[in-house]
Amino acid sequence: MSVTVYVPRDASALSLGAEEVAIAIAAEAELRHVDVRIVRNGSRGLYWLEPMVEVQTDKGRIAYGPVQADDVSALFDAGFLQGGEDVLALGLTEEMPWLKNQQRLTFARVGVIDPRSLDDYRAHGGYRGLASALQMGPVAMVQTVTDSGLRGRGGAAFPTGIKWKTCLDAEADRKYIVCNADEGDSGTFADRMLMEGDPFALLEGMTIAALAVGATQGYIYLRIEYPHAQRALEAAIEAARASGYLGDDICGSGKAFHLEVRMAAGAYICGEETSLLESLEGRRGQVRFKPPLPAVQGLFGKPTVINNVITLASVPIILERGATFYRDYGSGRSRGTLPLQLAGNVKRPGLVECAFGLTLRELIEDYGGGTASGRRIRAVQVGGPLGAYIPESRLDTPIDYEAFAAISGMVGHGGVVVFDDTVDMARQARFAMEFCAIESCGKCTPCRIGSTRGVEVIDRIIAGDAAERERNEVLLRDLCQTMLAGSLCALGGMAPFPVLSAIDHFHEDFEGAKT
Repeated sequence: MSVTVYVPRDASALSLGAEEVAIAIAAEAELRHVDVRIVRNGSRGLYWLEPMVEVQTDKGRIAYGPVQADDVSALFDAGFLQGGEDVLALGLTEEMPWLKNQQRLTFARVGVIDPRSLDDYRAHGGYRGLASALQMGPVAMVQTVTDSGLRGRGGAAFPTGIKWKTCLDAEADRKYIVCNADEGDSGTFADRMLMEGDPFALLEGMTIAALAVGATQGYIYLRIEYPHAQRALEAAIEAARASGYLGDDICGSGKAFHLEVRMAAGAYICGEETSLLESLEGRRGQVRFKPPLPAVQGLFGKPTVINNVITLASVPIILERGATFYRDYGSGRSRGTLPLQLAGNVKRPGLVECAFGLTLRELIEDYGGGTASGRRIRAVQVGGPLGAYIPESRLDTPIDYEAFAAISGMVGHGGVVVFDDTVDMARQARFAMEFCAIESCGKCTPCRIGSTRGVEVIDRIIAGDAAERERNEVLLRDLCQTMLAGSLCALGGMAPFPVLSAIDHFHEDFEGAKT
C-alpha cells in the first residue's frame, strides 16, 4: 500500500534543502522497494524546523524536522513511514502547540494540500465561497464583505467593503481587479507563503471581487523575486481556466473574468497602489495624486479594486461562512485574523495566524520562544521598514490597528522583526532614512530631499558633541514633521516613524557612536 509523504516546495524550505530531501526520499524508497507517494506541499510556517517532512498515517500526519538529505536513510531505518520514533520526530502535526494554538482561517489549507491540485483544493473547502457568491447579487456580496469588518491587510487597513462599494457604484464600460503581490516589507513572507502554498485561494478571492464590482479582467502584480510563486500561480490559473472557474463563463453564470500574472518592477515604491498602477501600465513607478481614487479612476483610467494577497485570500471564507463568522474573531474595530510573520532575532521564526488581540509579548515569547541569542529583547519593529520601533516596555500592547495607533505604531502587513539588547538604534534610525532615500520615486520634495537630508542630520547627531546633538535633533524632528505632513504617499509620510520612535525610546544611542 502506498504511503503519502509531504515535502514542502515553499521557497524558504527549498533554500534549506527540501528539494534534496524529496529526491533522497524517492531514491531510498526505490532502493527499499517501498511504494511512496511524495506530495510537494506548502510550508506550515514553522521555519526553524524546515525542511519539515510529514507522513500520512492511520493516526494522522506525523511530522519530522528539520530533515536533511543525509537523515533520510536513518528515518527509513526508524520506520518513519509508519510514524516511527526518531530524534527528528515531532509528533502529530496538528497537535504541535505552535499550530494547535493558532486560529488559521486564511492559511487553513497552506501546508495541508497539494497547491497544484484543484481537486485537493476543492476537497478542503475550495470554491465554496464562490458558489455562495454566485447565489448573491453584487450588492449583497459587497455588503457581506463590509459586514465582516475585513480591512486591507497591507498597510493602510482601509475597510475592504467600502473600497469595493466605491468601485461597484462607479459607472464604466470596463473594471479591473488588481492584486498587490509586491511584498517588499522587511520580515514579511505571508503573501509568498500563501501564493506558493494555496494559490487557488487568491484566485477564488479575486474572482469573487470581480463578480461583486463587475470587473472582467484581473492582474496579479507579483514581486520579481518570487519565481516559485509565479510558477504556482500560473499553474493554478491554467487549471482554474480549464475547469471553468476563470474565463468567459464562470461556472455557467454567464459572467466573465480573466486573470494574468505580471511581474513587478523590483522597486519598493511599486507596493504603493498608484505607483503599482503606473508600472502595470508600462510607465515608471511613480505616485499619482489622489483624488481620483483608483476605485473610481485606476488602471487605464477605469474603476479598479486594488487589494493585497491576504485581503483577497480572506474573502472566500467570508462568503462561505458568512460575515458574522469572520467578524466574531478579533477585537474592537480589528476583526478577523491576521497572519503575523516572526523574524529577526527570534528563536522560532515563522508564521502565526491568530485573531486580533494577541499581545506582542505573547507572540514573541509564547510562539517565538524569545530571542535566538538568549539576550533581552530591546526593540521590535512591526509593519516593515516604515514601522515604529517598539520598546520592550510596550510589548503588552494588543495587536490591533487602534491599539498600535495609540502608541504611534502600525500593524501594516504583520511583519514583526525582533532585536536584542546589542542593537544600535541610532544606526537603525539611519537605515530607515537611507532606505527612504534609496527607494523614493522622487516625485515629491519632502520625500526625495527630506530623506537625504535626514541621513545627513542623523550622521551629525551621532558624531557631534552635546550642543550639536541638541541642535540637530531639533532640526531632525522638524524635518520629520515636514515629511509626515507634506509627502504624497506613505513612503515619505511614514519613514519618520522609525526615526522618531528610535529617538524617543532609545535616546542614549544617539549620544555618540557605539563601539
